[in-house]
Amino acid sequence: MDDASPELPLYPDIRDPRVMVAVPRDRRAAMAALWGLAERLTRLLIDAREPLIGQIKLAWWRDMMVLLAADPAALPKGEPLLAELQATWAGQGGLDTLADGAEAMLLAEDDAGRRAAAESFGAALFHLSGGGGGVRWGLLWGATVQDGEAEARQMFTAARNQPAPPRVSFHGNKALLMLDRWAAAIAAVDGERRWRSEGLLLFRVGLIGR
Repeated sequence: MDDASPELPLYPDIRDPRVMVAVPRDRRAAMAALWGLAERLTRLLIDAREPLIGQIKLAWWRDMMVLLAADPAALPKGEPLLAELQATWAGQGGLDTLADGAEAMLLAEDDAGRRAAAESFGAALFHLSGGGGGVRWGLLWGATVQDGEAEARQMFTAARNQPAPPRVSFHGNKALLMLDRWAAAIAAVDGERRWRSEGLLLFRVGLIGR
């Protein structure tokens, strides 16, 4: 087994410098803000002790994303992430779908519901990031927000069994291709993190696309 690093993220993140280098320079700030939103929603899920409190917090972010699209100047001040989103996503819709996916995961009561929520979150995030795919990544993401080990393993299994999407589905977005292949590698070992082999994988996919 490779040396493990405590600095590795919970799931493949486009903000990782090894992936961000594949994002066009003029889109990096927008992608950093978008994936910052995904991380904030994920943390809300992980930290939620009471579903109702979690729903309230997710509803606030959903409302902010609707406002970002409709009237960005009306966004409240003082929240750094909102400021980043306002600077890069003002007037653009769709970010509220991430809050919808996170809420669906929060309220899911069975394996089918959790899987559907994970797939929806991943697909929405990849779409907003400028490509297709995202289902396999989403299933890995779903595993990271589970309280129970059995539920997480079911997500890992679902991710492993998910066919690799063809490269064309990423619409030429190499960063998303890297994230998908990275997610598959983590799922293949039930979430065990392997710093060295993950780095080599990203280097290979980033260099030759496979």
